Amino acid sequence: MKRRYVTADVFTDAMFGGNPVAVVLDAEGLSTAQMQSLAMEFNYSETTFVLPPQNAAHTAGVRIFTPRTEVPFAGHPNIGTAFLLARERRSRGESVDKPFVFEEAAGAVRITLLIQDGDIVGAELRAPESLTRRSVVTRESAASCLSLEPDDIAMAVHPPQVVSVGLPFLVVELRSRETLRCAKPNLQAYEALLPLDGADAVFAYVREAGPSHRTNETVIHARMFSPLDGIVEDPATGSAAAAVIALLTTLDQHPAADRGWRIHQGVDMGRPSLLLGRSTPDAEGQVGVDIGGRCVAVLEGVVELVGR
Repeated sequence: MKRRYVTADVFTDAMFGGNPVAVVLDAEGLSTAQMQSLAMEFNYSETTFVLPPQNAAHTAGVRIFTPRTEVPFAGHPNIGTAFLLARERRSRGESVDKPFVFEEAAGAVRITLLIQDGDIVGAELRAPESLTRRSVVTRESAASCLSLEPDDIAMAVHPPQVVSVGLPFLVVELRSRETLRCAKPNLQAYEALLPLDGADAVFAYVREAGPSHRTNETVIHARMFSPLDGIVEDPATGSAAAAVIALLTTLDQHPAADRGWRIHQGVDMGRPSLLLGRSTPDAEGQVGVDIGGRCVAVLEGVVELVGR
């Protein structure tokens, strides 16, 4: 049976920027092994598979695979899948006015479409889990993973730590934009330290000094390396960006009621991406995080699994 797929570049408004995702629109009946094989064939950082929902009130079931394994949640695959699925449904004359809800291993993921002049231009999701803070690692270990010196690791706000709002990452703040530009993964150091508490990737970032030209907004520059998963560098990582936003908001002694974030990623690898975030603390100290951005449709086609 032939299966339709479409691809999009996510967190960008220009083709060949952002982070590509492949979406298999009619995945019902595919085995886990077949899904993994297709993800390896596409060789994007993630490929998604759209299935009928178990709850009829939800939009779809979605499974997400890297080239190596299935993951419970990820940012750009959800954004891209919602964008492409909405375009597909609108082309059939179906309404896309309501928010989408995807059933995933991490739970129900609520996604709001971004509409501009009547066109679907992107999407925004709410992180499915509250922030969890896990193991702390030494600055020496973190620096070694990034081929940097220990003094390149900023420690004033938080040490290198595994955090998650649905998918764990080791997050590391660096001292300067130039340090971030010089970072590169050291496979031997990765293998010595990771996986740790579910994290096998490092999200390194630096915050811009001084206030943003937009009120109450923080600008971050980031890179994400995951060589253990076959991904040397990821152009845009919504799940990691959301975790960092939740962490920094939690650590802020006087968090704003509604704070904006602009995360620039992929610049140093030639696929510039822009992730737009919002953080909203509640009365109990929990932080809700929304992350989103624009998308561009790129490819479509069919694949036939013969004798598989």
